[in-house]
Amino acid sequence: MSKGYDQGDGNIRREADVTGVTGKPAVGASSYSAPTGGMGMGDTSLNNKFLFWASFLTLIAAGMGFSIRGEILADWGTQFGFTQTDLGEITGMGLVGFGLTIIVFSFFADAVGYGKLMVIAFLFHAGAVFLTLAAPLAYQSTGNPRSAYWCLYFGQLSFSLGNGTCEAVINPLTATLFPRNKTHWLNILHAGWPGGLVLGALVAIVLNLVPGIGWPIKWGIILLPMLIYGGLMIGRRFPQSEASASGVPLATMIATLAAPLLLFMFFIHMLVGYVELGTDSWIINITNTVLSSKAAALGAFIWTNILMFTLRFFAGPIVHKISPLGLLLCSAVLGTLGLVLLGLPVTNTIWLWVGAVTIYGIGKTFYWPTMLGVISERFPKGGALALGMSGGLGMISAGFLGGPGIGYKQDYAATAEIKVQAEATYERYKADKEQAPIPGLPKIAGLDNGKVGVLDDYMAVKAREEQANKDGKTLSAEDTELQLEKDIQLLKKEGRNDEALESREKWWLADGRPNAERDYPNVKRAQLDGGKTALMWTAFVPALMAMCYLILILYFRSQGGYSAQVLLDHKAEDEKFTGGTEGPGEG
Repeated sequence: MSKGYDQGDGNIRREADVTGVTGKPAVGASSYSAPTGGMGMGDTSLNNKFLFWASFLTLIAAGMGFSIRGEILADWGTQFGFTQTDLGEITGMGLVGFGLTIIVFSFFADAVGYGKLMVIAFLFHAGAVFLTLAAPLAYQSTGNPRSAYWCLYFGQLSFSLGNGTCEAVINPLTATLFPRNKTHWLNILHAGWPGGLVLGALVAIVLNLVPGIGWPIKWGIILLPMLIYGGLMIGRRFPQSEASASGVPLATMIATLAAPLLLFMFFIHMLVGYVELGTDSWIINITNTVLSSKAAALGAFIWTNILMFTLRFFAGPIVHKISPLGLLLCSAVLGTLGLVLLGLPVTNTIWLWVGAVTIYGIGKTFYWPTMLGVISERFPKGGALALGMSGGLGMISAGFLGGPGIGYKQDYAATAEIKVQAEATYERYKADKEQAPIPGLPKIAGLDNGKVGVLDDYMAVKAREEQANKDGKTLSAEDTELQLEKDIQLLKKEGRNDEALESREKWWLADGRPNAERDYPNVKRAQLDGGKTALMWTAFVPALMAMCYLILILYFRSQGGYSAQVLLDHKAEDEKFTGGTEGPGEG
């Protein structure tokens, strides 16, 4: 009796299941044998190739936007005086709309048509670019940082709405284009996400070398991949989802969502959204705090995502060895270990940090697309709706809990540290308001990033002056002027006032500058402790995921092993993932 795959004759045998709910073959289900050659591709017409690679590019655009936003997050905090919690709320909107949109559109994606949804997605994306770029103008026009806050807030919401609309299309589209190997091709599709993250980081690195390039130019570049994917999809024929093409009515798709096993998987995907995207929202910012180098932070980020991009192309062979759930369990264990290592005080040098980030990066690589693959394989009658609900809940969790929650944890740990070690410093640098992103959590006043930005700028000027003295050189007045002073002078030349900037200047002259040398190490220590503690606490989430995956593995073993379930007229590549246990239909 064979274990796992039976590949003696070059074919893989499996049991087809038209229910996709019980995990057991239904009446009329047939056992069949099919060649395993190729990559399990479906219709490889030019039209379908364009659709797949255009779908890939939507994730390139999403990843670039996510990456660039993470790199310019500190610029927003410095320019507009936001706290980490404020920034977490903005980044959260860059995720929440994603979840809401993918769920809503998944209910009638086939009825409306995938092509029309992609037009809507493009409009959301374009709106996101221009709304976000309007923040400085809104701030200058009103002199109120909240004006900029709302531009950024709704700009990132529009960005996430565009991403969600794309995701409502591209996941069921890929499952339909490649029905014989869904998990493998969904992983390839989602390699576009880390690919976009890498491109965004490279753009930031190159533009950081050019004097005078501000964050608006960096953000505006994401319009390019949006234009490309829009052009590739013009005039293309979009197929219906596998379930719709098989005649599965919407009522049946909705009923499938009530399956206890699927509900459990939805819960796991919410945990995935929290830990993967919530952490990604902050990792560049935290790395910069730990390593005190924006270039090193971007370099570590690029390395991690090149690793993810590469590994996602090899998901198929891996799941054939250890099953999708085995892969997810290993990933959760590595993700937990990586976050614990990142949270340790000793990982504060570049090589130790990169080592820990590598472990974490390998761990998080397969979370999202493999979860979608498992849901598509086990619940094919759920169609686009099951995939959309799972991805949507993951994004909502990341937006409402992950981004704001990890920002709040940084503020909480940082203030706890600085209150004990240097209460006077905290009083000088705390934000004007107390806040909490989730009702029930204690409200805290985090550090004001606008004030911290002035302090960082001042200490950088001091460092340049010291180096110039060592080299026997003299810096110009412009080289020793703080950015705060430059901004105020520019406004005065234009005949405008900015109450927030003027208030910050008064604070700096009266309280900030006289205590700068004493306050700087206290602030940096608090920020470091806040970032590391937040990562350590976040490690509990993938640890819980590992427990959930173990429960699923034990459940499927009790049922005879994990197998991909398919609709009879959309036969998949004959796949059987038993993890070493005997599966039904084998012998």
